[in-house]
Amino acid sequence: MAKADGQPQNDLNDSLKPDRNLAMELVRVTEAAAIAGGHWVGYGDKNRADGAAVDAMRKFMDTVRMNGVVVIGEGEKDEAPMLFNGENVGDGTGAEVDVAVDPIDGTRLTALGYNNALSVFAVAERGTMFDASSVFYMEKMVVGPEAAEMVDLRLPVKQNIHLLGKALNKPVSQLNICVLDRPRHEGLVREIREAGARVKFIMDGDVAGGIAAARHNTDVDMLLGTGGTPEGVVTACALKATGGMIQGRLAPTDDDEKQKAIDAGLDLDQVLTTNDLVRSDNCYFAATGITDGDLLRGVRYYNDRIVTQSIVMRSKSGTVRTVEAEHRTEKWPEWLPER
Repeated sequence: MAKADGQPQNDLNDSLKPDRNLAMELVRVTEAAAIAGGHWVGYGDKNRADGAAVDAMRKFMDTVRMNGVVVIGEGEKDEAPMLFNGENVGDGTGAEVDVAVDPIDGTRLTALGYNNALSVFAVAERGTMFDASSVFYMEKMVVGPEAAEMVDLRLPVKQNIHLLGKALNKPVSQLNICVLDRPRHEGLVREIREAGARVKFIMDGDVAGGIAAARHNTDVDMLLGTGGTPEGVVTACALKATGGMIQGRLAPTDDDEKQKAIDAGLDLDQVLTTNDLVRSDNCYFAATGITDGDLLRGVRYYNDRIVTQSIVMRSKSGTVRTVEAEHRTEKWPEWLPER
């Protein structure tokens, strides 16, 4: 079957899907956001750091060959200069995609100079990312591929931890369970310790914590606890490439959120899987370290160069690349202003 101009229909459809070349374009975007935002690490001003990262991300993202719509951004249109939900991004050509962005996952971490701040960018085929607008929080569990078929969010914490130890062939006493340091997790922390495992607290940035739990070269074995639903979708994009698993259950904070979920046709008792959060098997994830962390090293600034470390993932091929890059400082004057 062909269109009137003679282009075969299957070729036309293929041109609207993301291809492998997109992966390296995405990392250029996260590198730019990390370089701009990382300039403000430790200065105590998270808004200025985030603003710099947003400006850089938007400018570089508009050079990417894609026809993207932000479905997970930083807010609504009237909250500019944020990258808002519904914003069209990319150069308008190429693949039609859903886009999830966080110029700085961990603005407070950046402002205070703490670990695990990242710049994050995820892409999937149009219409395949879970709509995270109804309920902001969800219970989460993330593990690597070894334990993906053994644990279940519906089981007691102690049982999941012992199943994790069996899957990893590690004593429970050597397991590190990553948890956001929040008052709401006091009971969870107690259960983890009573099960015999160790707790690894993070202040913010559970995208980094979740991906670290699914990677073989970190000291994080599992992520547990309640965090942002948008971050859960972003994490799922990465896990599509690593073979890890995320399970989530929506956690409304009040009756209004419950009603929004019901109106959206969502089942609050359902355990959402990786495939529920991102239905496409053709998605991409890129992240660049802003501060040092479990997943990546932070940006390094020298007189003549800037050094970044990034991770790039493509689910279709199951490829995970670590990208070390040097950038000549003289080429980045717009993003390295005098303080």
